[in-house]
Amino acid sequence: MTAAYAEIRAAFAGTGIAVRGGFHALPGEQLPAAANGSPGCAVVLLGNVGPGLWPAFEAGRRDEDDALDGWTKQTVDPIAARLGARALHPSDKPYQPFQRWAQRAEAVHPSPLGLLIHPEHGLWHAYRAALVLGGPVEGVPQRSPRPSPCDACAEKPCLSACPVGAFGGTSYDVVACAGHLRSHEGPDCMTLGCRARDACPVARDRRYESAQIHFHMQAFLRSRNKAGPG
Repeated sequence: MTAAYAEIRAAFAGTGIAVRGGFHALPGEQLPAAANGSPGCAVVLLGNVGPGLWPAFEAGRRDEDDALDGWTKQTVDPIAARLGARALHPSDKPYQPFQRWAQRAEAVHPSPLGLLIHPEHGLWHAYRAALVLGGPVEGVPQRSPRPSPCDACAEKPCLSACPVGAFGGTSYDVVACAGHLRSHEGPDCMTLGCRARDACPVARDRRYESAQIHFHMQAFLRSRNKAGPG
């Protein structure tokens, strides 16, 4: 029998991983196969909200490249196996449509920065994994129809806060952003975090702590350096 939503939440309690809603396959929709190879019937999203994940990650992290991905897999995968689910991660190939899945599971919307914004968590959240189950999941909450907080934000300070104007509302100049971070003018952004993200007035009380922000900025710049010039 497929695990119920309450069982999934109980299984991840205390891990730092938040269970973030889910959805069932539509008629004729092809989801990835479940753990037993049967067609996927339901997807449950996992991630972090606010600073809640960071203490658990710091306590269990290993000294390795992509430390957060590694910690997430070592935390999620054994629990997924016990639940009879298949765990998928954003870095797994073939890549799965995590942003589209998230918008089916929760009241998140694309923001002018390209990040998904949540009415309660603002931009301070992320999706780290998904569980694929081969049967219906009892108790999956219905997605709330709440509007995007960006719709009521007239000033949109996120679009003017970046020191190199990397965000235009419809595009992101990743080359300009990475170049600034590498320059002698970029240390504040590396230490304090993305100025555009930080300018968003929604859910400021959910902001990541400084160590978490610095970790993510370092990880972003490492990924850009691996990608080559630009």
